[in-house]
Amino acid sequence: MSDLLKKFQDLEIRKKKKLLRIGVIAGSISSEREISLLTGENIYRSLLKSGYNTTFIDLKNDFYNDLKKINLAFLALHGRYGEDGTVQGLMEVMKIPYTGSGVLSSAIAINKILTKKILDYENILTPQYITLDIDGKNNPANTGLFIGEKLSYPVIVKPNNEGSTIGVNIVGSDEQLEYAIEDASKYDKKILIEKYINGRELTVSVIGKDPVALPIIEIKPRSGFYDYKAKYTKGMTEYIVPAELPDELSCHISETAVKCHKVLECSGISRSDFILDSKNNAYFFELNTMPGMTATSLVPKAAGAAGIDFDLLVEIILDSASLKV
Repeated sequence: MSDLLKKFQDLEIRKKKKLLRIGVIAGSISSEREISLLTGENIYRSLLKSGYNTTFIDLKNDFYNDLKKINLAFLALHGRYGEDGTVQGLMEVMKIPYTGSGVLSSAIAINKILTKKILDYENILTPQYITLDIDGKNNPANTGLFIGEKLSYPVIVKPNNEGSTIGVNIVGSDEQLEYAIEDASKYDKKILIEKYINGRELTVSVIGKDPVALPIIEIKPRSGFYDYKAKYTKGMTEYIVPAELPDELSCHISETAVKCHKVLECSGISRSDFILDSKNNAYFFELNTMPGMTATSLVPKAAGAAGIDFDLLVEIILDSASLKV
């Protein structure tokens, strides 16, 4: 039995099982609705299997009466209107303890620009970047010149508040930049433009009331780019877990992920993404406060490598449910 598995053998939540009316809250109206429904369905079935009184709530239609019937919420939402602090605020107002991070940390973590500013201050390595406000002073037509002053190609263009690599493009020229900005602006008026770091893609999941890192995963998309299709289509990506890294480097990256979790005041679960360059510099890219729990999702893969099966993982996340305000 692994040390991590031993750590989570005795969960407080099991003592309250008979008193709980759990609502698995999924769906909503974000661009990641379908993935949220898959995540929610997996969690719902797992909780039923583990003997919890559980109902499934799609946060799209008339859901308020359903929320009044539960006394604990397992949030399975992705993107806006769920991962950004809005639903967390509703749970706080209704006094329903919920899984995952609170209002403030959720709102900060989904905001890529604000996250980078905070982690820069904490001396956590992130790629150089500039920001673009489509409604502000920066004129997209002149952005190529602006990038030339600050960065060099290639760069990555991202909407500020989105997940699942939606609206994200790698750009190598001024001509490609115009399309990438137009694509990103479909999802957000604030755009992040980062220096592209060529290297190994790594991700670190952090779980538990007393946060600990799960084994690091290396992500090797067959297309060369870990986009929406590569994330959610079986066979499109190879996953190496645990990642083949020197012990000292692995420890450093895991500690950095836990530090990011704590600095952003996350709760229960998070997943931080890194790029490791040829000189073994690990660049932080972003942190996800509500990672997917589908058949191809990364957190269950990392947990499995530590001997933690899906049902126990769900209970570990449930065990951290609370009001944060």
